[in-house]
Amino acid sequence: MIKVAVIGNGGICPAHIGAYLQFPDRCRIVALVDIIPGKAEKMKERFSLDCETYLDHHDILDLDIDLVDICTPPFTHAEIAVNALRAGKNVVCEKPMAASLEECDAMLKARNESGKKLTVIAQNRFRKEIRDIKALVDSSIAGKVRDVRIDSFWFRAHSYYDLWWRGTWEKEGGGCTLNHAVHHIDMLGWIMGLPERVTSVLANTGHDNAEVEDLSVSVMEYPGALATVTASVVHHGEDQKLVFQCEKAMLSAPFDCFASVTHPNGFPEKVPDASFRAEVEAFLAKLPPVPYENHSGQLEAMLTALETGSPVPITGEEGRRTIELITAIYKAGSSRMPVTLPLSKEDPFYTVAGIRANVPHFYEKTASVEDFEGDIVVGGSRKDG
Repeated sequence: MIKVAVIGNGGICPAHIGAYLQFPDRCRIVALVDIIPGKAEKMKERFSLDCETYLDHHDILDLDIDLVDICTPPFTHAEIAVNALRAGKNVVCEKPMAASLEECDAMLKARNESGKKLTVIAQNRFRKEIRDIKALVDSSIAGKVRDVRIDSFWFRAHSYYDLWWRGTWEKEGGGCTLNHAVHHIDMLGWIMGLPERVTSVLANTGHDNAEVEDLSVSVMEYPGALATVTASVVHHGEDQKLVFQCEKAMLSAPFDCFASVTHPNGFPEKVPDASFRAEVEAFLAKLPPVPYENHSGQLEAMLTALETGSPVPITGEEGRRTIELITAIYKAGSSRMPVTLPLSKEDPFYTVAGIRANVPHFYEKTASVEDFEGDIVVGGSRKDG
């Protein structure tokens, strides 16, 4: 039985707890930790957990715990993860992995020195449609990727940034690019890898209670392909998309595929190539089933890794890659110059201090609410009907 402690009992915590509770014969939540008095107790009561509650993560480091699950604000991820790993605990860390590449590297070092396991949450990889897109791109069934469009569209009202840790470079570590588009940027890096060069524009168009951006548009240059990433918390409807335009066809999530039939003069017909869709459907039918999706899928895979000694579902290196791409966006948007990857340790944007010294402060934060009532909404694609 794997003993789990969940640190940070705010918005995303219920998704983690709900996932663990699907596997009662394999794991048990033995501790909840939150720095706000009473918050852990409320989460304990909500899920009828038989566990202890604590105010400080240091209080659980010497306890008999196998897995520490970090659901705290981004600026605390590295410290808690390093402390837990050094105390001999395995670690699950919510996105984003950390606030800088330097902090990511500190986490990887602690993992290597402790011999424990570390996984970074990127739950969208465990959605069937995303798994299918990845498999199709890897198979080259649609040919070489030529263009990618990532619409990481979210909507957060003005009051969203009133929460005490949101809306500052110091505590949130960034705006919509780091904390919302991280999901889609992770998927881009998973499928396409790191680009060679990044150009970006950052803006704050609707949240004058936040220092950070609420909108960014970036262009990634890959060998023979471009990817455009729009990160936003000002898009009504949250109509999120990943579109891969390939040599032979288009692949997208929400899932669709379209192969053009062309006239001799090169112009396309409006009717898609039915034989290509049949080929895609036959390919996907051969893939293994996806028994658990989202957080349940990743946390189940982490339990398996602990039980069997198999690799973790998403490694720290993969979490770091996502932070490197986001850091490049911030550097390009701040300097208004293209940025070449990879970033070196000598780069000013390698450290938290360097990032804070060079990024724009669009506004000053003017409100600080300790907590909000109500759950967060996970995911965002609008469903009509």
